[in-house]
Amino acid sequence: MDSIITFCYRYIVCCIAPVFLFGCKPKPKPVETVETVEIKGVYGNPKPLWDKGYNLNELGVNAIFVHSGSINPEMVDRAKSEGLKIYAEFATLNGKGYVEENPEAWAINEKGEKVQAATWFMGVCPTEPGFRQYRFDQLRDLLLEYDLDGVWMDYVHWHAQFEDPEPILPETCFCDHCLAEFSKNSNIEIPEGTTSEKAQWILDQHDTTWRDWRCKVIYDWTYEMKKIVKEVKPEALLGLYHCPWDDKEFDGARRRILGLDYDLLKETIDVFSPMVYHGRMERDPNWVKENILWFGDRLNIKKDEYPKVWPIVQALNGPETISAEEFETVLRGGLSGASSGVMMFTTSAVAEDASKAETMKKVYTEPMGKME
Repeated sequence: MDSIITFCYRYIVCCIAPVFLFGCKPKPKPVETVETVEIKGVYGNPKPLWDKGYNLNELGVNAIFVHSGSINPEMVDRAKSEGLKIYAEFATLNGKGYVEENPEAWAINEKGEKVQAATWFMGVCPTEPGFRQYRFDQLRDLLLEYDLDGVWMDYVHWHAQFEDPEPILPETCFCDHCLAEFSKNSNIEIPEGTTSEKAQWILDQHDTTWRDWRCKVIYDWTYEMKKIVKEVKPEALLGLYHCPWDDKEFDGARRRILGLDYDLLKETIDVFSPMVYHGRMERDPNWVKENILWFGDRLNIKKDEYPKVWPIVQALNGPETISAEEFETVLRGGLSGASSGVMMFTTSAVAEDASKAETMKKVYTEPMGKME
């Protein structure tokens, strides 16, 4: 009898145990969708969208990026009421309106001549002391007047124009301020001669040192701006709108001519915003994704660390019409790779085209996990 009981017990154990070990094993928890998109932004005065009856948060928008001269108390109040973050675009090295009244700040080319406007952009000498103080004072006043979540530096490069398919890339600046600063900082004595002779000597004899120094001048602007931002409003971010070219395009002109050295800038910039305007630059819409993937790898961007990347993409028609389908492609492309945010250019372009408004709403309000 005992043997029968023992047999039955062993049978039950052999048959039932696997059920407990395997059949009753808890099912794995479903992988939660991780929200990786911090910023769903619009660039431009939000009034055109508000005038159309939109509440921006209903469109999925959680941040506005607005030219500093357009910000007013009413805008700030309404934006805050809709739960939006407010970032001010700050036209840093745009000299239009300043150089005409302060010719000492006019950029000088390698021929010793005043530069002409590059398409619509008029640069400035970035080392001229009066202009530097003028801009720093403007930034401090802006931060004291409005409750901002950050400031985005724009036009942060030596005089040039990069947004066109055929960019304008002059050699600058060889004014007395720049020549004196270069000589002092690089410990290089420049021979006597005309401005054009000095410029040619520098380009022939010390080209690498000259390019490095120009990058440090631009970096110094970001350093000083960061210092002011953190002094007045410690929690505010410092962002940068910038040329999206890689290291080789146009013979390395992003660094060589514009003075943008990513390895320097990542020390001061909280958020990079590549200006991936596919239409203006006559690129395929898929180029946006390719560029952002490259950029994230180039700077080793991590979504949960600084610096971050929040590109700005094109919705505005020009030179060709940007369709709603293209707009969706570039919005999603801007959220590729290590990007943790995106914004579009401009509010007016979306307000006047219902299909683009619906496209933006679809992308901004859908559940977002890791964008591929």
